[in-house]
Amino acid sequence: MKHRIVVLGAGYAGAFSAGYLARQLHPDDFEISVVNAEPDFVERLRLHQLAAGQDLRHRPLAEIFAGTGIRLRVARVTDVDAEHRTVTVADGAGTDRLGYDTLLYALGSTGAVHGVPGVDEHAFHVAARPAALRLRARLDELGENGKVLVVGGNLTAIEAVTEIAESRPGLRVSLATSGELGGWLGPKARRHLLRAFDRFGITVHEHTTIERVEATAAVAADGTTFASDATVWAAGFAVHPIAAASGLAVERNGQITVDRQMRSVSHPDVYVAGDSAFVIGDNGLPLPMSCASAGFTGMQAVAAIIGDRTGRKISTKALSYVGNHISLGRKDGLFQVVDGDARSKSWALRGRSAARFKSAILGTAAWTLSRPTFGQLNHRYRSATGREHSADVVAA
Repeated sequence: MKHRIVVLGAGYAGAFSAGYLARQLHPDDFEISVVNAEPDFVERLRLHQLAAGQDLRHRPLAEIFAGTGIRLRVARVTDVDAEHRTVTVADGAGTDRLGYDTLLYALGSTGAVHGVPGVDEHAFHVAARPAALRLRARLDELGENGKVLVVGGNLTAIEAVTEIAESRPGLRVSLATSGELGGWLGPKARRHLLRAFDRFGITVHEHTTIERVEATAAVAADGTTFASDATVWAAGFAVHPIAAASGLAVERNGQITVDRQMRSVSHPDVYVAGDSAFVIGDNGLPLPMSCASAGFTGMQAVAAIIGDRTGRKISTKALSYVGNHISLGRKDGLFQVVDGDARSKSWALRGRSAARFKSAILGTAAWTLSRPTFGQLNHRYRSATGREHSADVVAA
């Protein structure tokens, strides 16, 4: 029988990993399936653009995986049973249970609610395509009038608030953050950020913790009420509770605990890539949830899967964290470089150059994911049936 590899999620980590596995593994020995809730590859890092009113290119997964031998299942993952090696999925036709021999868990993350009342009922977010479209529809309803409040001070919050302010200048846009806006940036980068907020006319409420969201307002911990026709919640990310309920070892935040080769420490037939993985990077710190981390962890996971299943030595991929790309609308941006302790350096790329740099990186990522095998199905590696996990690790 063929060895069944099931990949959960077709975002940056899952789509890349599935395509690479299909290129390298021999189809006589391996069967690769991908389960994804949407039929398209979603450029999550551009969802703030979609919400602001811009159109993004559709990239159907059926077209991306055409000719690769990958089996695509458009369905939601509702349960993972790590003990019995099964995955339960649901679609319009009902539920189904898929068996696996090797699982690559790449379901990513969504917006973190932090238990704040009213967020689920009244707030919008940009962590998924349906949510971004819902926010877009609401902004369309407001037209040239209305108040928009973005809650959060992280990269997603900054990108969302500046994109909305630039694309819809008639709206009164503000941001509330529990800390200091851009406080983690180097001094040059932070000055540039604040100038951009001034240019867009964005009102900033620093050291303001929102403790309740209502239909037309957000209420801070000190009782201050901010009127809002659309509250956008961008206060961090959280992984889906499926991982914790599956029997896999997880951290307190629900991320799956993995070893250096991206194997689950409790179930070594499960590999993890992207935001769902808790792994220590080369700097000794946990890798942050980010597109860059998705790439690094995806490359390491596929290297381990190929090594463990074919008997090859496993190459050690870099798990590094070099900095933050931040778009500030379509013509401005920042690239803040960090040191080995993830602290911002004094130098940062700013302005149009930074915007072009980020656009090029996102474009390259989308282009690469749209060509998972680059037209070459090498199928070089055959299964080493019965072989245990490889103990040999070599540097790439």
